[in-house]
Amino acid sequence: MKIQAWLALPAALCPMFLAAPLLLVAPTAQAANADGLYLGVGTGFSSLKNDDGDVGDFIESGSDDFDIDDDDDNVYKAFVGYEYNRYFATEAFYADLGKTRLEGNDGSSADLESQAYGLSLVGKLPVTDWLELFAKAGMAKWKTDVTGHLDSASAHMDDNDGIDPVYGAGAQLNFRPLLVRAEYERYDFDSDYQVDSFTASVGWMF
Repeated sequence: MKIQAWLALPAALCPMFLAAPLLLVAPTAQAANADGLYLGVGTGFSSLKNDDGDVGDFIESGSDDFDIDDDDDNVYKAFVGYEYNRYFATEAFYADLGKTRLEGNDGSSADLESQAYGLSLVGKLPVTDWLELFAKAGMAKWKTDVTGHLDSASAHMDDNDGIDPVYGAGAQLNFRPLLVRAEYERYDFDSDYQVDSFTASVGWMF
């Protein structure tokens, strides 16, 4: 796993903990006003949950004569949502899920690069006026592009796309108007290709 990817998440989370003492003086009235538009951006890392045979089926390579050399990469995401109350919101999102590198036994290689966008329903559990836990479920329109080649494959490799579930959970600090969030998401492209995403985000509530 890339060291940079592991470092990205803790570095992004530092402001969450450094700013926590400020919450003690945050007005309760602001926290109670939990409705309206919000947006944010985040970064982190992804991890593929499938083995070589699954990936070979996913890209229809006709062969599993390769190794997954690197299945962890940086993730970049953006989201915009509307909070109806302290317990329920909807979010539209876009995520660049990075790439997975395949190494053929003959020295050839190929990259699988994935992006997704869609809509999720978000259920929230307020813990305090400034801290909430959340879970989400939705649908993502995704696309995986294959670049490079594997000479060992008996057939060409195909790009792939579809519409499938995405779900996740996380925690959010509400500084109002600033928000800071850490979350896990599973992009369930199909049984042969499932990507886990771990991100930290900052955003703004209107």
